[in-house]
Amino acid sequence: MQVMPGRSNGQWISPAIPTVANCVLAALWGFSAFGGWSDDAFCGQAPTHDAECGDAVLRYVWLSAPAAFVGAGISVMSWLLPGVRRRPDMLDRNLTIAVGFWVFAEAVMFVGGYLAKP
Repeated sequence: MQVMPGRSNGQWISPAIPTVANCVLAALWGFSAFGGWSDDAFCGQAPTHDAECGDAVLRYVWLSAPAAFVGAGISVMSWLLPGVRRRPDMLDRNLTIAVGFWVFAEAVMFVGGYLAKP
């Protein structure tokens, strides 16, 4: 088995996998937060839309925003900083942490929307 330099356990997973996961979760959060997906899902669409529920969902969107921005910042800075990008273990760790922040942001929006649902 070939050992990758900079990998403490000798295993290699392409950094494309957590990068794609970060991008997909970012798109999902963006469409849910600003594309109206969460509002439509929890509060109904045009004829039966509950405005009070929509306001509550918007509050949860803003509560999830800091976690989403931290996740975005970690993933972007991991690729931009050469000291991180050139160290595979650190890049993997940072991209995995960023995925955790995205999942947390999605969970806040989902639980909040469920609680706001009429």
